[in-house]
Parts: sequence; C-alpha cells; structure tokens
Amino acid sequence: MWSLLNSLIDKVRKALESYRRVLVIARKPDKEELIRTAKICLIGMGLIGAIGFIIYSFSVLFLS
Repeated sequence: MWSLLNSLIDKVRKALESYRRVLVIARKPDKEELIRTAKICLIGMGLIGAIGFIIYSFSVLFLS
C-alpha cells in the first residue's frame, strides 16, 4: 500500500518538475510573432473549413 502511494507521489513530482522546466523556458511572444502565429492559424482553419465545405457540397450534390 505504501509503495503504491510512494510511486504515485514520485510520478506526480516528476510531472510537476517537467511542467516547471517548460514554464521556466517559456517566454512571452513579441507582437510580430503573435500576429504571424495568428495569421498562420487563421489560414489553416480557413483551408480546413474550405476543404470541409467542398466535401459537404459534393456529398449534397451527388449523394442526395
């Protein structure tokens, strides 16, 4: 019972240490980087939406 609890505590401690490492390395993006990332995300969402719309349109036109 105690070994199970200790192993669980060790796993949680290791996970928290790795989260801490990531937060220490992370930094706030500057304005240009934020705008560039937003543009790339919007383009990706637009492409996925357009592909979905095309597939839906073909399915409505040819399968119904």
